[in-house]
Parts: sequence; structure tokens; C-alpha cells
Amino acid sequence: MADVREVTYDLLRSHDLTTIFGNPGSNELPFLAGMPADFRYILGLHEGAVLAMADGYALARGGSALVNLHAAAGTGNALGALTNSVYSHSPLIITAGQQVRSTIGQEVMLANVEAPTLPKPLVKWSCEPACAQDVPRSISQAIHIANLPAKGPVYVSVPYDDWGREAPPEAAHLLARRTDAAGSLSAAQLADLVGALDAAENPVLVLGPEVDARYANDDAVRLADRLAAPVWIAPSASRCPFPTRHPGFRGVLPAAVRGVTDALAGHDLVLVVGAPVFRYHQFVPGEYLPAGARLIQLTSDPAEAARAPMGEALVGDVRDALSRLAAAVTAGRRPPLPPLPERAPARTSGERLHPEELFAVLRENAPEDAVYVKESTATAAAFWAQMDLSRQGSYFFPASGGLGFGLPAAVGAQLAHDERQVIGLIGDGSANYGITALWTAAQYDIPVIIVILKNGTYGALRWFSKVLGATDAPGMDVPGIDFVRIAGGYGVAATAVRTAAEFKSALAAALRSGKPAVIEAETELTEP
Repeated sequence: MADVREVTYDLLRSHDLTTIFGNPGSNELPFLAGMPADFRYILGLHEGAVLAMADGYALARGGSALVNLHAAAGTGNALGALTNSVYSHSPLIITAGQQVRSTIGQEVMLANVEAPTLPKPLVKWSCEPACAQDVPRSISQAIHIANLPAKGPVYVSVPYDDWGREAPPEAAHLLARRTDAAGSLSAAQLADLVGALDAAENPVLVLGPEVDARYANDDAVRLADRLAAPVWIAPSASRCPFPTRHPGFRGVLPAAVRGVTDALAGHDLVLVVGAPVFRYHQFVPGEYLPAGARLIQLTSDPAEAARAPMGEALVGDVRDALSRLAAAVTAGRRPPLPPLPERAPARTSGERLHPEELFAVLRENAPEDAVYVKESTATAAAFWAQMDLSRQGSYFFPASGGLGFGLPAAVGAQLAHDERQVIGLIGDGSANYGITALWTAAQYDIPVIIVILKNGTYGALRWFSKVLGATDAPGMDVPGIDFVRIAGGYGVAATAVRTAAEFKSALAAALRSGKPAVIEAETELTEP
């Protein structure tokens, strides 16, 4: 008979989970020893970077990723990065090694005490199987729960003496199991929504990350065109669900109550698709909706629907809903939207690169299908002003705002993309949280390009200090960091630039190399 370990590898293989991201400890070795030849292990030097790499890989491939952490300490190190995975609905299958089952209650060294409670409330589901024979079924349950709506990370703690136990014969049934969601709008719900959109004098669409995650961007464009409706991206955008040079594109909504209400003023119907209502950040209170406006939300996440402070909600498949709506609404009821005005020239700076200038160089010289993983909050306005994003899956940003996602996620995203170039746009404050991922890029020859926007401070924090009247708070500057030398120490070629010409040259060299590369760009401090 097969043992628990063998059956588990068969189960993982049946779900295309043959890449393992991890940083092993003693509890994990019995599972990893003699790993099958068709599996690959991607080593990260810190669990936070490990989990963020897996997150980027899952986001880019549009599927699950497998993470293997070391007991309580490794889990704890990964929890900060896990916050982003929760709000990006990343279906991460997180496993953690546990001490020998009979010794856990003694709290021996490396015992994960009350293991299922450690990652809560962040994970969608967590468990430690009641016995060794239930390990394969528990991991199967975790995989299915992670991938059913709303998707999200799950956690399974496995005592390391379980792997060698005999697996029960019925575990073979797990390899053929499949689950899928079937929720969609009923005919009556669709008719009501079509009637509301057709009757609206001035509808507006607000699109969220789930549209991009469900490969529904083209459906959103068709709906916007038929309605001749402007389109905003929902606040705190972690993906780009709509082409940024489409005539209807209006930008990203501000992450504040009053800001959202002011931006949506004059619209009588607000259709929010694939986003919470709303993911606010800056506390600027006001009315939740403009006077006379009706809000309808479409989401696959019942929790998002339930916690919204206003509006109506329909829970179902976002892609199916957008496709059917685009086919059913009446076209031609409103005049077409005019083309967007000419883009304002990128601002420049005398002594160092202005972020707008850097993004303009990227727009003109990076591959058209490049994927951008961004963690430079202070340059948000500059990015959206200058970049052209038109393809599905072209933009990722930390969904909970937790630093440390960007650099490792770019490495993971590149690992998932053989056919597209991934470019990480990382602030110098953010870079330090996940800098060890450069070693992984070098060791596995992952040709990601990391651009570090170096202004010597936590730029977004500087802006917030003005908003909150706390400009004398300590700890906002990070001077004296040489990322060229740091990258070189990890085995990644790097160069420093201060001008647009230097950046253009460094970018071209990085693209030609087919190797991981770091470009440290001295940039002006800007506000988000």
C-alpha cells in the first residue's frame, strides 16, 4: 500500500501543484525527501518572500500555488505577506510542518501549538488532520475550498510522522475529485439589472480586481461601449480590469468616502463589478453615495456583499454576468464618449528622474505585453498618468497595502510567465521587505527586471504625515542604501541611473540579457 506522502504527491500532481515554494525546517524534511522528479522546489530565504513569490506566481498563472512553511515560526514570518493574498483572493495552498503527533501536547521544540488557530482569521480555512490517515483528504479539502468562490488561501498543519503512515485505500478517490462553482444570475435577476441600466440617464461602471482575475476585461469593455458609460477602477486597485486609454477610462477612484462620492457625482446608477464597496483607506467621511444615486454590486464573494454599508448586491460569477449583460443591454441610448484628451507630457526633474518620466520611458520601450508588479505607493498618480495597460493580467499591486509583496511577487510572476516580461516597480522602502527574493531570481535564473525607485524615504508615509498633521514623526527616511551592491551580493546584475537616457539604456540592456536584473533609479519624491 502507498503511504500518506506518496498519495499526497499524487493528489498534488492531479491538481497541477508541482511547484513548491518554501523555506524548509526539520519538520518539513520527511515530506520533501525524495521529492518526485516532476516536482520543483523554489527556495526563498525568508518565509515572507516565499509566500509573496507564491502569490505572484498564482496571480500570474490564474491558478493555485503550493507553499510549504516551517511550523509556527515560518508561519508567523509569512503572516504579513498573507494579508495581501487574502484580499487578492489568491488560492494559496499553505502547508506547515508539525512536530511528531504524540509530542505536540508537551509543547516540545518546534511544536506548532493549536496550529489551525495561528493563521486565523486571515485564511479561508485551516486544519490539522485528526489522524495520519486523514491527511490526504484534508489536503484535498483545502485545495477545493481555496478554489471555490470566493477564492482565498488555506492552511494545513501536518505532523511529520504522518507522512510515513499507510494511506487508506479510499484515498485513491481523491485523485479524481473535481469541484466547480455554478452560480450565475437568474433570468429574472438579469432582466432586472438590464432594465436598471437601460433606464439610467447617466450610469457609471466601477470595476475591481475580480474582473481581471476572471479574464473578463473584454466583456467589461463591451458593456461599457454599449452603455457609453464612463469606467472607474475601484479604490485601492490591486489589478487593472480595463484598458487605460479607452475613451471611457476615468482612472482609479480615491480611497476615501468623500473622494468616491465626489467622483461619482451626477451619476444615477453605479454598477460595481468584482470589487468591495468600497476599500477605503484615508479617513475622509462624507455621504456614501451622491444624492439620487443607486448602487448595485456584482461579486462572487458573499462576505464582500454582506459587509458593504450601502447599495444592493448580487452574488454570482462576475465573468458570466458581464458577458450576459453586455449582450443584453440596449446599445445606442446615449451618445458615444469622446476620445481621451492627449496625455499630458511627463514631468521632468533637473537632478534626478521624475517618476512620470521613468514611467513614460517604460511605456515607450518596454514590451507591449509587459506585466507590471508595483509596490511604490507614492508614485501611484504618476503611474496611472503615464502608463498604457491594455492586456489582461498586466498589473499587480499589494491588495492589502502590506509591504513586502512587490519584489518577491514579481519574481513569482516571472516564474509563471515564459512568454511575457515581468517588471517590478518597487519603492526603496518597500524593497527591503522582500530583498532576499533576488537570491531566488539569481539561483533559478528567473529573468525578472526589478526597478527600484529610490527617493530615500517612505514616500506615501511622508504624504500621510501631512494629512494627519504628524510631519515630525520619526522613522520616515531610509537613506544610505546601495541596492546595486546588495543585488550584486545576491548574484543579480545591477546598475544605478539618474537620468531618462541612463534608464532607457539600462532597461534595454536588461531586456537583452534574458537574466534577472536590478535598476536602481534615483527619483524625485512625489505624492500618491
